[in-house]
Amino acid sequence: MIDSATRTTATRTAATSRAANVRRRGRNGAPALLIAPFFVLFTATMLVPIGYAVYLSLFTERRSGLGFGEPETVLTGLANYGRALTDPAYRDGYLTIAQYCLLYIPVMIGLSLAVALLLDSVLARAKRFLQLALFLPHAVPGIIAALVWTYLYTPGISPVLDALNSAGAQLDVLGHPLPAVVNMAVWEWTGYNMIIFFAALQAVPREVLEAAVVDGAGALRTAFSIKIPLIKASIVMVGLFTVIGSLQLFTEPMILRGASPGVTSTWTPNMYAYTAAFERNDYGLAAAASVLLALAAALLSFIVTRATRARSERRTEAAR
Repeated sequence: MIDSATRTTATRTAATSRAANVRRRGRNGAPALLIAPFFVLFTATMLVPIGYAVYLSLFTERRSGLGFGEPETVLTGLANYGRALTDPAYRDGYLTIAQYCLLYIPVMIGLSLAVALLLDSVLARAKRFLQLALFLPHAVPGIIAALVWTYLYTPGISPVLDALNSAGAQLDVLGHPLPAVVNMAVWEWTGYNMIIFFAALQAVPREVLEAAVVDGAGALRTAFSIKIPLIKASIVMVGLFTVIGSLQLFTEPMILRGASPGVTSTWTPNMYAYTAAFERNDYGLAAAASVLLALAAALLSFIVTRATRARSERRTEAAR
């Protein structure tokens, strides 16, 4: 009797355990099945290209016989990284990006935030139409936008420059390519980031804004003291993504390269990698320059994220 009861208890325990395992696999299987396509695409479009770039960066092609022999692929380790880091043209590309960020980011974020605050105010009319109109420049492909702006920047072709020059304003836009590229980027990305800020402003509790109005706060005081602090996370996110995107600057200066003497083939790190790969056929150097650029973007993202988190933690502790 005791053995029979023991076997029955063990059988029930095993059945219960199997049923729990089946339920657990069922709970975990559905999310895994839904997430699997993302990981497959992420691996195919991100991890595999990055791994291949790292692989290419470890090799270089050399020719024997005073350069007239057949090319031979040679493992050089980190030599390509050293070549890129010691090349003044590659380092100057990062200096160009730094100047671009100092000019572009404050202007773009300031305009996006100002327009979002204006649309969020009760004074704005036709909000949906204005949002669509301001977002449309972002819908234009970057190459087409760069071609249009190059047309508008070229003296003798641009009707805008011809009109300004005939009025006595002698403008040489292409002689100073950095402001020209900044203007193109601001035109393209202001509306996009305005949508992000406007969505964040819509999440601000209306009762907080009504309390500010009751306390006698005006529109400007409400914007600077309530709205902007409450959407600071969105501002930091836009700033971070903008810095990362700025490191990848390529399309606009590449289109301007033929029209502006100030834009060289190595004006930005991305242009340096493009020139090394497709004009000099130095794929190892191009891959090393690209990997270094990716590492710079990752490091910058880490620094900004940690600094923002540390500041938020200090403010939270101070509030306590």
